[in-house]
Amino acid sequence: MITCPTATELREGLDRFDRLDDGDGRHAFLARVADNARALLAREAELGAAAEAGEQARLSALLGRDGDVQTLNRLLCESLAAGTLSPTDPAVMAHLRATAIDRIAIDQPTYCGLEALLVTRA
Repeated sequence: MITCPTATELREGLDRFDRLDDGDGRHAFLARVADNARALLAREAELGAAAEAGEQARLSALLGRDGDVQTLNRLLCESLAAGTLSPTDPAVMAHLRATAIDRIAIDQPTYCGLEALLVTRA
């Protein structure tokens, strides 16, 4: 689910960072940033597969096709651009909302509105 940077790129960056030690205040700040990145990777490992499976299932239902998430998202964009799907279609809106909530839960779990979104999602 981590799309940019990928989880692999993030891990590689953290590995490079861990090999540095310049002992200044900037390094202490960057260490906090690295800790946040590690926490994001842990949330991705815990929640990412289920979020991606849900996204894929919703996309398949919307588009009437099977495929990987990247391909299905491309097809969704093409369908919206071509007008074969409306961005105000309740199923499209529900999919986009569910996908956004899943991403927020991984990327920004302390987002002040997340709890309310999760309650109204059920």
